[in-house]
Parts: sequence; C-alpha cells; structure tokens
Amino acid sequence: MAVIPDVSAILALALEDEDASFAESVLEAIAADEAIVPTLFWFEIRNVLLMAERRKRIAAAQTTAFLSDLALLTFAVDDLPREAAVLDLARRRSLTVYDAAYLELALRRNAPLATLDQALIVAARKEGATLFKPGK
Repeated sequence: MAVIPDVSAILALALEDEDASFAESVLEAIAADEAIVPTLFWFEIRNVLLMAERRKRIAAAQTTAFLSDLALLTFAVDDLPREAAVLDLARRRSLTVYDAAYLELALRRNAPLATLDQALIVAARKEGATLFKPGK
C-alpha cells in the first residue's frame, strides 16, 4: 500500500546524528510500493536540508547525494489538494497548512501517514487517519 510520508519521516536518513530506524522502515515501504506526497514535499525537504547545511549538520555534497538517492524511489506528487479541507484541518487541529496538506492527502487517499511530528500524529488520530507503523 502507498504511504504518505512527511519530511520528518524521512529526514533522519540524511542526518548522522538522528535515529534513522523509523525512516528506514518508511523507505522500505516506499520501495515496496510508492509514496504519495503533496507538491510542497520536495520544496520542504530541500529547505530542511539547506537549513541543516547552514547549521553544519550536513555537507552540501551529502544533501546532493541524499536527494539523488531519494529520487530513485517512486514518489507520486498529488498536486490537487482540496484547499477548503486543508484550511479546515489546519484551523480545527491547530496545524500548519503544510502539515494539514499531508493529513488531507492521507485522509483523501485512505493511505497511512508516516510522520514523527507529534502535533500531526495527534491530529491524524483525532481525524481517524491511519498512521504508518513500521513492519506493516
């Protein structure tokens, strides 16, 4: 089954000082099927990696290599969010619009949401979304 990963679910693979066990499970699930992400995913992951470079947590060459490796996996980009639903989720669950976009996509596609973001996990549970569980 396709998985909806947010950046927090994958980022640890790029950062040596992070526990990557959850991210490894997410990548295994993507490799077995695919990921579905909102258009903001690719901008967000590049921005987070750039911020990590500026904080000296990762080198530019590592960013490039990580993005190249990630591009080898199947990511379907969903560019048609239900904007009213995204705003509604953000308002009702006190999420950023960015996080609400991942949750709206998971709900609409009835696919598991992979995230380590605690506010997003709480909101997903309240909305009845399926959360990704490693090994499943």
